[in-house]
Amino acid sequence: MPKILIPTPLRQFTAKENSVTVPGATVGEALDALAARYPDLRQQLFTPEGKVRSFVNVYLNDEDIRYLGKTATPTAEADTISLVPSIAGGAAVAAPSEAPALSNEEILRYSRHLIIPEVGMEGQQKLKAAKVLLVGTGGLGAPLGLYLAAAGVGRIGLVDFDVVDFTNLQRQVIHSTKDVGRNKIDSAAEKMLAINPHISISRHDVALSSENALDILKDYDIVVDGTDNFPTRYLVNDACVLLGKPNVYGSIFRFEGQSTVFAHEDGPCYRCLYPEPPPPGLVPSCAEGGVLGILPGTIGLIQATETVKLILGIGEPLVGRLLLYDALGMRFRELKLRKNPECPVCGAHPTITRLIDYHQFCGVPRQQAAPAQEAKVNEGEIDVTELKQKLDRGDKFVLLDVREPHEYKIAKIPGAKLVPLSEFASHVGEFDKNAEIVVHCKMGGRSAKACAIMRQAGFANVRNVVGGITAWSEKVDPSVPKY
Repeated sequence: MPKILIPTPLRQFTAKENSVTVPGATVGEALDALAARYPDLRQQLFTPEGKVRSFVNVYLNDEDIRYLGKTATPTAEADTISLVPSIAGGAAVAAPSEAPALSNEEILRYSRHLIIPEVGMEGQQKLKAAKVLLVGTGGLGAPLGLYLAAAGVGRIGLVDFDVVDFTNLQRQVIHSTKDVGRNKIDSAAEKMLAINPHISISRHDVALSSENALDILKDYDIVVDGTDNFPTRYLVNDACVLLGKPNVYGSIFRFEGQSTVFAHEDGPCYRCLYPEPPPPGLVPSCAEGGVLGILPGTIGLIQATETVKLILGIGEPLVGRLLLYDALGMRFRELKLRKNPECPVCGAHPTITRLIDYHQFCGVPRQQAAPAQEAKVNEGEIDVTELKQKLDRGDKFVLLDVREPHEYKIAKIPGAKLVPLSEFASHVGEFDKNAEIVVHCKMGGRSAKACAIMRQAGFANVRNVVGGITAWSEKVDPSVPKY
């Protein structure tokens, strides 16, 4: 019987199992057996018509089944099936017409590069002439910025509009405690220039959008994707394909990471791997799902290595190969990626020839500029101040917390009953459909899904707490820890 490897985002539907052995003479039969064993997983894997969803890639050993027999691909007892859902070489970059000179100080600084035959003076001059854009100066951008600066990449562009927060410091090692509240690109640029004053840094203190992406990306040789959300990831991919820029990709979640190089020569792009994004809320952000602080260091350094290799034109780049990293098992795996001839952006007959509305494409609402305290409370929602008033009055209602037990130990709202979202569907029948029910999580995403489950089950009076326990800490009780 083949073994199916379950990635972290889908383990909430498989009783937290990371691998399952199931019967099946074909990949499709094995997936059906998996879904029969874990019914809640079916809608995550299959469309209502029974087809495998396009944001979940299925590999038999190291081959994408789309290029084998699809779900009819035969399986053997020793085979491994990998589910790879979306998670937020060769030739060098064109050499400069005139190689920049290295000063004596730079020769001393880069001496350990210069004595490597594959780098040498010519290679270091290529690095000095290179222009690399980092999209994001957070978890992945932190090691990228530090090491590309140290390596001597001559011009580095930074795109970020966020500010440093205390919760960033566990992994975003380019920022320090004194930087909290400061613009990330200013904090990052300061550290990078402190490491290497011979480089130049261009700061783009904006949110990358369809309106500005092509104008920003066009002046760089390589784009490195350090984003943490799907709209920006698809935007970066499409802009790189349209401009002919290599896209050095990385993503992280909890203990797992991915990296590859997209949009390089005849290699695949991000849409070849993931034609469409996952439904909103299926893959939690780092803020909701967490991430091991060390993980972005590993993936960011792989991205930095690939970037330097592309500049120098040495080694075998991660083009057509997806590198998977499991920190808990301390294992690397590699899967083959193929260019999809029907890809809507890089295929033989592209249908996407300009940048689109990526928030709409991903089903994710745009962030509102208004402060949180002025956020509109919609029907089916409740503000934390109203929740506090209801508790103080002693109103009769049920308050549910759908976070995980380990989060409940960190902070809780008095009187809340813990029913984790991963187990929620099996407990819905325990509640009175006539009761008033209020649901919260950390920031409102998971509780919105729980409310939807209850409404589908016939509960009419269900409301979601806007901003979750984070808003409770900010606006009601500051003694409740934020995390």
